[in-house]
Order: sequence, then structure tokens, then C-alpha cells
Amino acid sequence: MSNSPKIKVRVRQAGSDTCILEVHGELTTFGEDQLMAAYNEACDRNVRNILLNFDGLEYMSSSGIGLLVTLLIRAPRQQKRLLACGLDEHYRHIFELTRLNDAISLHPAAASALAAAAKPAEQAYPW
Repeated sequence: MSNSPKIKVRVRQAGSDTCILEVHGELTTFGEDQLMAAYNEACDRNVRNILLNFDGLEYMSSSGIGLLVTLLIRAPRQQKRLLACGLDEHYRHIFELTRLNDAISLHPAAASALAAAAKPAEQAYPW
């Protein structure tokens, strides 16, 4: 395994309250700088919601899951809500096993995630 990042994270504005982080490639420990830079760029835009779009995800390691946990720690402190879309069945199952789906609202596609992001926080999450 190469120790160079094989990930690209593009930040895209979706309305006044939401940024989409489009994840392409492999989310591993080597992608930390790219993921955190994209997250920080989204936060700098003063959005309330950050949607992680995994449509372009090829692979996620346990270290990649750890990076998502880091975002889960940061997001509430910065009054951000995390949502995700585009996970295939394998990664949705991993989110369920690790209970990441309890903290990150999962959606099948960007459209349903953006609709959930438009709702107040207490309506967007099932708890």
C-alpha cells in the first residue's frame, strides 16, 4: 500500500445552509489532510449542515472510519450537523455496526439528504 493519498474531496455549496463534501477515491489515514481541509472549508462558509457524499468512494479503511469519528466530535462543538449519502450496502452495514448511523443521518441519495438538511435539526434526526 502506498502512503500517498488516493482521495479527492471537493467542497460544493448547496444552498445557504449546506455544504457537500464529495469524497472520491480511498478514505484512509492518508486522506486525513484532504478530508479535514474540506471540512474546515465548509465550516468557514458558515453553513449549518455538512453532507458527506460518498458516491465516488472506492474504499474506506478502519482509519477512514476513525476520521469520520473525528468529524463527529468536531461537528457538534461547531454547531454543525453531519449527513451522508451514496454509501453502498457494505459501508451502510459498517455504519450500522459501528453505530455511526446514530450520529450521521444516512440517505440513499443527495436529494433526500438535502431535503433532510432543510428541516430543523430535531426533525432531521430520528432521536
